[in-house]
Amino acid sequence: MKPAISVLLLTTLIGAGQGLFLAYYSAEWLVLLNILPLTQSDYGGEAAGLSFLLLAAGLLASFFHLGHPERAWRAAAMWRSSWLSREVIALPAAMALILAYALTKLTENDPLVFSLGSRIPLSVSMLAGFGAVLAVCALFVCTAMIYACLRFLRQWHSPLTVLNFILMGCASGFTLATVLAAFTEDTSLGYFSGMAIFLTIAALLSRYASLSRNRRLRSPSSLQSAIGVHHPSIRQLAQGAMGGSFNTRAFIHNYGTALLRLVRRGFILLAFVAPVVLLLVASPATPSLLVIAFALQYIGLLAERWYFFIEAEHPQNIYYQMIS
Repeated sequence: MKPAISVLLLTTLIGAGQGLFLAYYSAEWLVLLNILPLTQSDYGGEAAGLSFLLLAAGLLASFFHLGHPERAWRAAAMWRSSWLSREVIALPAAMALILAYALTKLTENDPLVFSLGSRIPLSVSMLAGFGAVLAVCALFVCTAMIYACLRFLRQWHSPLTVLNFILMGCASGFTLATVLAAFTEDTSLGYFSGMAIFLTIAALLSRYASLSRNRRLRSPSSLQSAIGVHHPSIRQLAQGAMGGSFNTRAFIHNYGTALLRLVRRGFILLAFVAPVVLLLVASPATPSLLVIAFALQYIGLLAERWYFFIEAEHPQNIYYQMIS
């Protein structure tokens, strides 16, 4: 399948934004539980604001994929049966809750609601953040299930698709959190860096598992099964039309195996291997290496998402494989 650039930007930008928010909100809870040291300056509001901007940028990019953007609100109407409709609901909900969290942090208008015991105060921002976590998790699942629910695209129809979306989004978000922590001298830098390394390695293993699975897939359909004639020497001579169509433009690509192999190896190197190496060798004194790590990872994730669409083989391509 041929992916639209807007979809690549949507899925990678909102993934990084979701991961960034989860990084800082989880760090706040770890500080409350005395697992991480107390920070002198709280940059959770600024991080949540950046997370909101990344989600907004992804949402904006998605509009370029629509034929009639003014009708986008109608996409939510089928929420009972459509994962796309559920994503359309979950994304603005996550944005609203993250924005509420950011504003309460930045304006310092964060009254206490109640306390858990004597050590864990729950303020308005903490409750808004908890709601945002639920919305972010729902958004991860909805975005991934848009593709994983398609039974006829067997490369996508797997739990690994959902796992990959979650792990790669969280990995890029924690890497970005490491960058911010290095520049703000946040004491949670070690936590962000360690989690970024762990999540990136986990994402690599998960993506490699899906690549290995897809490589072993064999199409159950053929020309013989399509027309109900099981003669061994059936050969298609023409498509049945004089020119191309939406089907041939959207679902068939002409990229050679050499290019696909190069992209596959490239995104494994850029999205997973290089960031881990840079995160391991970087230090608070070398924040530029962390910036490079996130930049390479994001470029690699764009390439990964492109390959994710390209490797999906639509069954209709059996009919359209021979173009007149």
